[in-house]
Amino acid sequence: MNPVQHFEAVMNKKERSLLARLASPVAIQAFLDSIPYKVDVTYQAPLGVIRTREANCFDGGLFAAAALRRLGQRPVIIYMLASDDDDHTIALYKRNNCLGAIAKSNYVGLRFREAIYRDTRELLMSYFEIYFNLKREKTLRAYTHPLNLTSFDRISWMTSNDAIETISCRLDTLKRHSLVTASIAESLSLIDKRSYEANMLNVNMEGVYKPNRRK
Repeated sequence: MNPVQHFEAVMNKKERSLLARLASPVAIQAFLDSIPYKVDVTYQAPLGVIRTREANCFDGGLFAAAALRRLGQRPVIIYMLASDDDDHTIALYKRNNCLGAIAKSNYVGLRFREAIYRDTRELLMSYFEIYFNLKREKTLRAYTHPLNLTSFDRISWMTSNDAIETISCRLDTLKRHSLVTASIAESLSLIDKRSYEANMLNVNMEGVYKPNRRK
């Protein structure tokens, strides 16, 4: 039994039916958008997301990777690193040799991307202008090298919460790619009020990072 077959085998009929409906990147994103943003600090495997119907960005990234794997995509995530803000996780997919992304986020703009980007940096830069904190500072600074989750099949990352810590530790060791220099970061403007308000639509404030007020 391969990992995808095992993933489905441990589900009940209702869970398998839900998963079967996620037959495209857009459908996977729509499912993540339909469930509440989880504000507590615990993490769960893709199976847990199906069962609890809630996710934070890390849970959502893993779930999207697992769901994309069923569609023949590689289960690949990227971890986005921010300054004085929450980090973020996205799952990658490919179409016509271009990259797109799926993500669970508390913010409007940090979710889905069509597969139109020629490389990873181009994709990540599409998030830059709308990645901000409550002080309206643009906070995205870097991202990790893509991580193929097949290397964690031996610890059942799709079904076991115990695998989460191992994946998290692996992300910490990956090469990091800067998006802006320190001098550029110092000169960045604040996000404009209209963009700020639009991207805060339906935000769950309990799950919003509180930036350092003394900066």
